[in-house]
Amino acid sequence: MPRDGSSGTMINFSKSHLFGMLAGLFLAAGLVCSSMLATRAWMKIKNSQFVTVKGSARKNVKADLAIWNGSFTVEADSLLDAQRKLKTDMEKVAQFMNRKSVTNFIFTPISIQELQAAKKDSSGMIEQKTVGYRLTQTVQVQSGDVDRMVALDRESAELVEDGLLFTAQPLEFIYTKAGEAKVEMLAEATKDARERAEQISKQGRRTIDSLYSAQMGVFQITPLYQFQTSWDGMNDTSSLDKTITAVVTATFALK
Repeated sequence: MPRDGSSGTMINFSKSHLFGMLAGLFLAAGLVCSSMLATRAWMKIKNSQFVTVKGSARKNVKADLAIWNGSFTVEADSLLDAQRKLKTDMEKVAQFMNRKSVTNFIFTPISIQELQAAKKDSSGMIEQKTVGYRLTQTVQVQSGDVDRMVALDRESAELVEDGLLFTAQPLEFIYTKAGEAKVEMLAEATKDARERAEQISKQGRRTIDSLYSAQMGVFQITPLYQFQTSWDGMNDTSSLDKTITAVVTATFALK
């Protein structure tokens, strides 16, 4: 019995020893690989004359222009009756705007659609005939008073209560100073790229000399805190609050 117990202890000890050796080998291999990658990166920076990095800058802004479009539709058997109905509805829309102290609204050209129906002629043949007309009129307002436009959009339901077949399109929110922000943010993105380049160059015991070249990436205007991107850039008009992102790919000479 003692021999068997002793033998079992030796077997367990051998397995534990084997696992320990394997763990040590894997750890050593990982350290060697990491060291080789770090050395390779260090040598690449050390022997290169340039370093290329991407820099970015972000800025949160609020739209300073809102565009509101609403349309109303009438139908009648004759074009003349449809025009009379539309004129009455236009007056109601104008009165609504005046109540809201909105004076810069405009009416766009009228859209006219013939209403067709299949009917049989005297010989029994089926043909399409005009049975009425549908006229659609759009009203548009543009304003820098964004909050007031939001209220106008919400209160436009009063026109439906007044008997109009009225629908409002989603508000468009525009940031008109995007061009000015672009110049400022590209400078910030380039500064960010330089800071990144300095951190990288230190790994090869080098320092940044000067900016060799810079390429502007696409300019992204997205809803606030939503960082989806597009290869040709985004210009969000659906949200009041937005995030502007500028990206620069910069190459710096090393010394």
